[in-house]
Amino acid sequence: MKIRATTVLGVLRHDRGAIGSDGQVTLGETAVKHGAVKVRKLFGGQVLVGFAGSAADAFTLFEKFEGHLERYRGHLRRATVELAKEWRSDRILRRLEAMMVVMDRSDMFTVSGNGDIIESDDSLAAIGSGGGYALAAGRALVQNTELDAEQVCQRALELAGDICIYSNRNITVLTFDGADDPERSHEDQTT
Repeated sequence: MKIRATTVLGVLRHDRGAIGSDGQVTLGETAVKHGAVKVRKLFGGQVLVGFAGSAADAFTLFEKFEGHLERYRGHLRRATVELAKEWRSDRILRRLEAMMVVMDRSDMFTVSGNGDIIESDDSLAAIGSGGGYALAAGRALVQNTELDAEQVCQRALELAGDICIYSNRNITVLTFDGADDPERSHEDQTT
């Protein structure tokens, strides 16, 4: 059976950043977990990362990426390029089935095992089976509201969770802002 992807959205807005994901893990036609956490803070909370794809593969990539961040002292662009090069050229890593969104306070990239590094040109990036829905919702919210990055991320992921059968509304959002609780999990209480 194929493990289906997820929905991850990164948002940079008004000097704030947020990355979030839904919590659903799907195996074949069955949702087998509802509260998985697919986003992390790295490099002392200065870098936010989200993954879509195989969890075991993603953990391997988190470790590799964290090593590159340490080696390049938190320089996101350099660490991202080095991860993509290693991911593409290493015989074992090449087989990993995952994608990542990585971001700091000023830059955001989507990274894949094909060596792709896509820099966001509108301060939004999304991956996973519901990524297109979350990206469209995020763009509409950014263009038509004054919501902050965390609010845009939360609301867009909720909308994607309503549409994508491989996503849900059990959402985890991480932010850079130390003023509030930087790690908040939101679950919709409506039925």
